Amino acid sequence: MNIIQTISIWAIPVLFAITLHEVAHGWTARYFGDSTAHMLGRLSINPIKHIDPIGTVLIPLLLVVSHAPFLFGWAKPVPVNMAQLRNPKRDMAIVAAAGPFSNLVMAIAWAMLAKISTLLPGTMEGLAVPLFLMGQAGIIINLVLMVLNLLPLPPLDGGRVVTGLLPDHLARSYSRIEPYGFFILIGLLVLGGLSLILGPPISLFQNVIYQIFALPS
Repeated sequence: MNIIQTISIWAIPVLFAITLHEVAHGWTARYFGDSTAHMLGRLSINPIKHIDPIGTVLIPLLLVVSHAPFLFGWAKPVPVNMAQLRNPKRDMAIVAAAGPFSNLVMAIAWAMLAKISTLLPGTMEGLAVPLFLMGQAGIIINLVLMVLNLLPLPPLDGGRVVTGLLPDHLARSYSRIEPYGFFILIGLLVLGGLSLILGPPISLFQNVIYQIFALPS
């Protein structure tokens, strides 16, 4: 598969994975009382409203071109005004968890598409193969984003969930890590620790999904 074909297969799954992750935060925040994202037009599934030139385009493209062991990226964060949430501490944890949960739902949806592609007749191989490859890409990118964002490291979603679950005095201390969270993440990536942390849970979820849908590996 050449680079153009690879980009064509991965482009749609990556855009949907990153975009709907952020929209899920906004939708959940609105449910709990914060309409900030809605007022700013950020509850749209139009990727253009969420694209970050670096995180949505450049980083995923470089990782695809360099045949990196895993692919990730990010969109422009959906703004959430914690003060407008009905129960700020609890609701913020739920808002944070909504993003990774949306990635799990999308991974299952892509698995369904991949399964459908295997049921198409042989005369439709020209459609079935690209659909299956796109389904595979959708499964893996969403699992990577889910597991990555669930790391208990502020400002990742997992860090915000942990902050919401901790008693107030511990939550305040824990949240002080946030200014350094991105640098810790980059350090783990450069040193190879991120692959060691993410690899086992990603493989576990992937194997379960493949077995449930009886997908060829």
